Amino acid sequence: MGLRSRKRVDPLPGCPMSKCMALLGGLWTPEIIWCLSKGPRRFSELLRDNPTLTAKVLTTRLRDLEARGVLERNVLPTSPPSVEYGLTLLGEELLPAITSIVDVGTRLLLREPPTLPAPASSSPSS
Repeated sequence: MGLRSRKRVDPLPGCPMSKCMALLGGLWTPEIIWCLSKGPRRFSELLRDNPTLTAKVLTTRLRDLEARGVLERNVLPTSPPSVEYGLTLLGEELLPAITSIVDVGTRLLLREPPTLPAPASSSPSS
């Protein structure tokens, strides 16, 4: 006799945690918000801050976060034009949650035993 699969329970439409996690749950979203926590950054700076993030994914995430009202895109009147991204009030409201996650992550990293380097292979002396 096999196990019966349980039906998935969807969260309530008015659930505050689900609403907040819908903003933070996107791939790279917390990292981008964290990078913008110290002030506006240009696209290239955000890429440099997250070396494993591709330009295509960053562009997609920035557009999504701008559409959701988490960050704003500011075109600077320079030649050639440059763009800075900064947090909106909503984005700044998310910072305490992200800061708490960073704090817990830091404590978790401190609990892990340090990884030891692999022993060097020794060749027999003659």
